[in-house]
Amino acid sequence: MPPSSTPRPSLADQAYGILLDRLVMLDIAPGDPINETSLTAELGVGRTPVREALKRLEAEHLVQSFPRRGTFAARAEISDLRSITEMRLILEPVGTRKAAEDARDAQREQLRALASDIAALRTSEPSLRTLLEFDLATHRAIYRLVENAYMREVLFRLDNQATRLWWSVIEEVPSVANHIAGHHALLTAVADGDPGTAADLAQAHVAEFHAQVQAALLRAAEL
Repeated sequence: MPPSSTPRPSLADQAYGILLDRLVMLDIAPGDPINETSLTAELGVGRTPVREALKRLEAEHLVQSFPRRGTFAARAEISDLRSITEMRLILEPVGTRKAAEDARDAQREQLRALASDIAALRTSEPSLRTLLEFDLATHRAIYRLVENAYMREVLFRLDNQATRLWWSVIEEVPSVANHIAGHHALLTAVADGDPGTAADLAQAHVAEFHAQVQAALLRAAEL
């Protein structure tokens, strides 16, 4: 059997992926301490891979290290919302357009399958976590198709931060399911190779996200 063309992720990459999702989904809450010893035992890897993963996460502003205090999950700063949205409004349409232009046939079929899974949510009552997982899956599937590595990296980082902000106010957002349902049209436009529609939908999606988070903040402030 020929060797796989996809390189096996390193232990540091595996640790990074696990910790990334925990931080983004707030399984590790903002401000929580991160214990390297506990992580090495839990993940079954050595200290070096964990430390390499934490260095990457610190560079992405998801963890913070303090001398003599340790490492902590970064705060989800609502004050960053405007700056994150400004960047996403510029890059999301461009990246999504490129994804619609550059995707290969097999990748387009994967997007259609994900769109079908999202459509099926309408007949169920998914949890907020499930909805947010589909949101992440949609954005990540599209970003992976962007051949510009610099743009792809920034898109991933911005979406990670945006998801943390959304999680922090999610209980005050009344229409999460409707927002996620809109991903069906976005994925379909990319899969169909319709870059103009895909870019327009991506921009509208970011604007809607921003409006929902702002409205949630206002509702929380009124309580």
